[in-house]
Amino acid sequence: MSHFTSIKTQIKQVDALVKALADVGFNQVEVHDTAQPLYGYQGDVRPQTAEVIVRRQYIGSASNDIGFKRQEDGQFEAIISEYDRTNYSQDWLNRLTQRYGYHGLMATAPAEGFTVEEDETLADGTIRVVVARWI
Repeated sequence: MSHFTSIKTQIKQVDALVKALADVGFNQVEVHDTAQPLYGYQGDVRPQTAEVIVRRQYIGSASNDIGFKRQEDGQFEAIISEYDRTNYSQDWLNRLTQRYGYHGLMATAPAEGFTVEEDETLADGTIRVVVARWI
């Protein structure tokens, strides 16, 4: 039975998180108002719960669920098993967070009076976005 590790993130917006998960290959994501149990690789119910969940069948046959649990401060904590951390390491979490930031910006910029002037992904994976506000 794999041990689940909790990793603090700066993620707060559910919609941007779901879009970021899709960007990194997870199109089947559950979103719940109340935290639901995570499951281990044998289908066993684990004590960990989360509001945003990628179920193990969408990760790999020997994988556990990956969850994102809302904390009291509104930020989500990633819950990833020790086994799955080999594929979903800090580098993966950094890519997810980068995509999250992109989707968060795209959602909030127009509401704050900005227009997106340029939007490109560079060869190294860096996202370059230029926004402007005309007064």
